[in-house]
Amino acid sequence: MNASTLIVLLIVIVIAAFAMRSSIGHFKGEGGCCGGGETILPDEKELAGTKIGEKTVHIEGMHCENCKNRVERAINRIDGAVGKVNLKKNIAVVSFEREVSDEEIRKAVEEQDYKVLSIE
Repeated sequence: MNASTLIVLLIVIVIAAFAMRSSIGHFKGEGGCCGGGETILPDEKELAGTKIGEKTVHIEGMHCENCKNRVERAINRIDGAVGKVNLKKNIAVVSFEREVSDEEIRKAVEEQDYKVLSIE
């Protein structure tokens, strides 16, 4: 192996190490995945009336805090509903003070480009 081949090999190894480090952070939910480097937190919302029910929404496609926040903001825009997302379990728990249809929840989540697998 000559010197120029060795130098090229070292450069490739260094580049691969940086790429791997960045990828690991991405899959841990760190960094600017799915919407940029700045994380926009959902508005803090509470039910104005009495909670009459709760639904669990199983969601596919969330990878990071930005994804979590997008889904929470979408659910919180539904009148009479509040959503809390658990990113590790890929679920959203939707509490509501009026009857909220599964279709209304599904539409809010899927408009954000995530897939609703089921609603219980």
